[in-house]
Amino acid sequence: MSMQSWFTQAKLGIFVHWGIYAVQGVAESWSFYDGTIGYDDYMKQADGFTGARFDAGQWSDLFAAAGARYAVLTAKHHDGFALWPTEWSRLRTERDYVGEYVAALRARGIHAGLYFSHLDWSHPDYASVGTGDNRFAFPEPGQEDPAAWERFLAFHRGQLRELQERYAPDLLWFDGDWERDAGTWRMAELREDLLGRQPEVVVNGRMQGFGDYSTPEQGVPITPPAGPWELCLTVNDSWGYQGHDDNHKSVRQIVRIFAETIGGGGNLLLDVGPREDGTITPEQSARLRELGDWIRPRAAAVYPTGRGLPPGHFNGASTLSEDRRRLYLFVFDRPNEFVVLRGVRNEVTSVRVLGTGRELRHERFGGLHDVPGWEYVYVSDDDLDPLCTVLEVSLDGELDVYRDHRRD
Repeated sequence: MSMQSWFTQAKLGIFVHWGIYAVQGVAESWSFYDGTIGYDDYMKQADGFTGARFDAGQWSDLFAAAGARYAVLTAKHHDGFALWPTEWSRLRTERDYVGEYVAALRARGIHAGLYFSHLDWSHPDYASVGTGDNRFAFPEPGQEDPAAWERFLAFHRGQLRELQERYAPDLLWFDGDWERDAGTWRMAELREDLLGRQPEVVVNGRMQGFGDYSTPEQGVPITPPAGPWELCLTVNDSWGYQGHDDNHKSVRQIVRIFAETIGGGGNLLLDVGPREDGTITPEQSARLRELGDWIRPRAAAVYPTGRGLPPGHFNGASTLSEDRRRLYLFVFDRPNEFVVLRGVRNEVTSVRVLGTGRELRHERFGGLHDVPGWEYVYVSDDDLDPLCTVLEVSLDGELDVYRDHRRD
């Protein structure tokens, strides 16, 4: 399946969970699905969803300051409420938030993505599973109402066609596929329809085998996926705005997760939850800006790069330049005098600290025949960055690593 090069080199995206659930600060859609709040009370939040201070230009400025190359907005979550004046449903905003968001991002040179839930727990033709006040009972196997399902698929396809024809998103981020199989959803047909309208649109992996990349959630995989992938991660513990949730990750934690993700060849999709008026909280805004402040002097280690060394060569994350002649080592912790690079056959011609340009002393120890020795890089406390230190290791040719394949 095709994958646009902009996506694999974007490295950082901003996920935006914004919807009527921000009014009372309850969990998006799941709060009525699980019975935490009644469905009718949940939907009454639409009356208080003002967007009074929503400024797409301010959002795009913040995302650019963070170093993001794309963003994904929840155009429609599982509750069925749309952030654009869709012709397919009365559950919608009259103001075109999606249109303003897309235009502002493109003015900033940031790729625009839209989140869209396959399922819709508010649609009368969509029966759903749930433990709370979800209004529907799921049909027994073989008892699906074929006519209702056809009507729902027409609605589903109609809203997607509307989004593509009005806004031409660079990325479609799907969710909510788990209550039906790929055949029932007609995922192969859907992918063909999406690419027929936009041959270069990127489609995430929640398409049951018909997407472009995988989307692990809330945790860096120990063994990164082999193909393109993206980690979606909240800044605190909530996707949407929940005022009581002050368990925000520190900038140091976010930087470390970011480094581990890009070192494994993935992108980080970092989530914020704006308040109902459209403003992003100071706590989340500050973290985005500080992440960008850290990235900018170290941009060479971020984009354009590829996944770094295999496990065992360096105690930390790493990335590799496009020409494969420069390794970037992410030093998370305070070393005792030196860090060590193992199993690299190349001669190391220089090592410098990104952000300061300081040259570091290095030397090779050991090695016999085709097994290379250890490259010791001497790092003082004065060389360390409080968030994460990045070392640029220049090689005498394209990276050549030793692996004992008898043990792999």
